[in-house]
Amino acid sequence: MDKIKIHHLNCVDILTPMQLSAIGHCLLLETANRLILIDTGIGLNDVRDPLKRIGKEVIKMAGYRFNESSTAIRQIEKLGLNPALVTDCIISHLDNDHIGGLADFPNATVHISMEEYNNFKSGNPRYLQAPMLHNPKIITYGPSFNQWNGLESRHLNLQIADISLIPLFGHTHGHCGVAINLHDTSLFYIGDAYYLKTELEDDSQPVSQLAKNRADDDIQRINTLNILRNFINQHPEIIVFGYHDIKELDQFICN
Repeated sequence: MDKIKIHHLNCVDILTPMQLSAIGHCLLLETANRLILIDTGIGLNDVRDPLKRIGKEVIKMAGYRFNESSTAIRQIEKLGLNPALVTDCIISHLDNDHIGGLADFPNATVHISMEEYNNFKSGNPRYLQAPMLHNPKIITYGPSFNQWNGLESRHLNLQIADISLIPLFGHTHGHCGVAINLHDTSLFYIGDAYYLKTELEDDSQPVSQLAKNRADDDIQRINTLNILRNFINQHPEIIVFGYHDIKELDQFICN
């Protein structure tokens, strides 16, 4: 398999109505001849015409702050890489702050859980349709008997690394994390299963109420938090991190 370099990108800048700062921690997997994104953040269309693309209500609710230089495509260019080499986008779930940038990579195949894509098509009002209007190729992944460290694993045949979708339902009905096994390291990106890692330690966190309000199924969300608590205790060797926690991104940027 090709040697992989992982870039940690912040592709969203958020200041919530509760005055909580948040980010959008996307991953870019670089090989000699292709690039793979794990979530995309918001995109050029969002930045250039946010009212039409996203809408005033969602902008206010999320607390988006728009900066073109933060988009994944501009950050890829800044790294000296060619955005046209993005062949695949692995998506935790289909909220706009995770897929707004899909249209910037129109030839990329989108990998998503079957439950999440069905949720998107069901008319669930949480989803904006604009990010998928370019009709990307979509591959969905259904339930599996395969396991990754005790969790259900839906393997992605990308031929560059051992990468799997890991169901972590609750935030949305099909929300998944992404497990990446490299030569000597395992990463577990858990998307929005929590907003801040401190939620695992303190249920009274103000952000926990926001997480509850945004959950498609709050009982499942809480169950997922318990699964993550146990997983982290049992697997200290695996690096676990989410999408919105600034401190978690800093551990990669500073090292």
